[in-house]
Amino acid sequence: MQIRDLPYADPGDPDVRSGPRFLLWLGRNQLAGQLKALAWGLLHQCAIAGLPLAVGLAVQAVIDRSGRGLVVAGVLIVALGVLIAVGDTMLHRTAVTNWITAAARVQQLLARKTAELGSALTRRVAAGEVVAVSTGDVEKIGWFVEALSRFAAAATALVLICVGLVLYLPALGVLVAVAMPVLALAVLPLLPRATRRADVQREKAGKATELASDTVAGLRVLRGIGGEELFLGRYRRASQEVREAAVRSARMWALISAVQVLLPGILLISLVVYGAALARDGRIEVGQLVTVYSAATLMLFPLRHVEEIAMAYSFSRPSAQRAVRVLSLHRSAQPSTIEGMAPAGDLYDPATGLMAPRGLFTAVVCGDPDEAGRLAERLGGHVQTKDDASGDGTAPAPKVPSVLLGGVALDELPLDFARAAVLVQDKDPILLSGTLRELLDVPSSGLVSAGDALAAAQCGDVLDALAQASPDTEGDPMGTRITERGRSLSGGQRQRLALARSLVTDPEALVLDEPTSAVDSHTEARVAAGIKRLRHGRTTVAFASSPLLLDLADRVVLVHGGAVLAVGSHRELLRGEPRYRAVVTRETEDEIPALAARDACVQAARADGTEKMEERA
Repeated sequence: MQIRDLPYADPGDPDVRSGPRFLLWLGRNQLAGQLKALAWGLLHQCAIAGLPLAVGLAVQAVIDRSGRGLVVAGVLIVALGVLIAVGDTMLHRTAVTNWITAAARVQQLLARKTAELGSALTRRVAAGEVVAVSTGDVEKIGWFVEALSRFAAAATALVLICVGLVLYLPALGVLVAVAMPVLALAVLPLLPRATRRADVQREKAGKATELASDTVAGLRVLRGIGGEELFLGRYRRASQEVREAAVRSARMWALISAVQVLLPGILLISLVVYGAALARDGRIEVGQLVTVYSAATLMLFPLRHVEEIAMAYSFSRPSAQRAVRVLSLHRSAQPSTIEGMAPAGDLYDPATGLMAPRGLFTAVVCGDPDEAGRLAERLGGHVQTKDDASGDGTAPAPKVPSVLLGGVALDELPLDFARAAVLVQDKDPILLSGTLRELLDVPSSGLVSAGDALAAAQCGDVLDALAQASPDTEGDPMGTRITERGRSLSGGQRQRLALARSLVTDPEALVLDEPTSAVDSHTEARVAAGIKRLRHGRTTVAFASSPLLLDLADRVVLVHGGAVLAVGSHRELLRGEPRYRAVVTRETEDEIPALAARDACVQAARADGTEKMEERA
């Protein structure tokens, strides 16, 4: 895989059982690139290892006054220099390619998962954590994948050099061969502590990123309530905790680096003292001592890759674990089994008993806003489950029955068909940056125009504001750019533009979670009427508690405690269902029993009056 071939046609199905397994899966999927990097790394390392031999031959040629030997040594040095340059260049190219392609694979997997889960992703994973995974964590994972092949090349080169020194000069080669494993493994006792400190640093950095993301997202609200300094103080404290954790982690890695400088230094001193004694006694030649000493010195370079791979793994393992936490989320517990069909009919949730008949405008009232959000999410087929609820494989997630559309389970539909059949608009919809025309240019049935959708959502004042905000468009609001997340608009304006976008899509079933919560009562009544008019003959479900919207619905469903309690019109439920009246009229829980008793008395009085009238008759 080359960089020019990105993105991947299919990034694959990752192993998300754990962070190390995910890293192993990435390495296996880039085996060709790893082998290329290994080959070029071996060429580079072996060419460097050959320099001491050439230098030793040159020194010995000078001592022996051999011109021919000096020429041979010079040619060998030039050849090795060329091989070092070629190997280093190609190793860098292949290693960077491995890094970028691994990072691109992870980013594609994250993008695919984000598209699969939609806005429901941030309900399970904090937005800041998603940002941290898709930026810094991706780089750390790519670093480990890239460093793996260079470490393998360095380790292989160390073995070959040790074997070569033992065969070339056993007296000194055995000393180097015995010392090298000690030098390579000396830092292992320090790695667990360094890894723990690195994990703490990454965890604190992730929390700081989440806090920063949440603060930026709510900056407008914070300014309104004067809370900037409060959140700035929180982020300052979180930033200092990250700094302190980074310093503690850096101290451990500095200690590891010091060990890898101290022990090789002891080896080189021992080698010089012992080798000089052998050369003085005439047991070895000076050129041989220079060769072994130079080889031992150059072996410190591949030894550095041991420290690097340890650091790369320590930083990439928690990053991979965070990526796994996102990638292990699923749209449903059941794979798609139905191909090539878009169902139509009643929308039914077996878990709660909620029924939204085809072609009708159904309003749903929930006393708990969180319950309403979860139910709206379920109706869109966006139920996320993990392979196991606890994350350790010991407690399997409970299986929840899928929502049915026309008798077909949404979980059994391919994602594209499920999204086209049922569209869910969150209570806090996001507007992407771009022009208003681009905002409304979404996949749709083509039966609802942008103008009709904007009119139904009562966006006239929004269009006027956009036309005045951008004089370059010659008064055309459709060409006016909307800032990121629509921050230049009020909450009500953003909500109505998002509603217009949903209406343009014209799905078989449209689920709206509090579609008029940010507008005034007068606008709310007109928006509700516009929704009912434009969606006539199409299935529409609106989660709301506003009497203005409920009164326009064809049927109203009261959901409490995860089950449907009552179904009827707004006025029928208002008269006969105390819980419904408590939610809609904002009555307290203490008033419900009294209201129920009063209703019972009124109904009894009416029944008694009816009986007396019948007796008189």
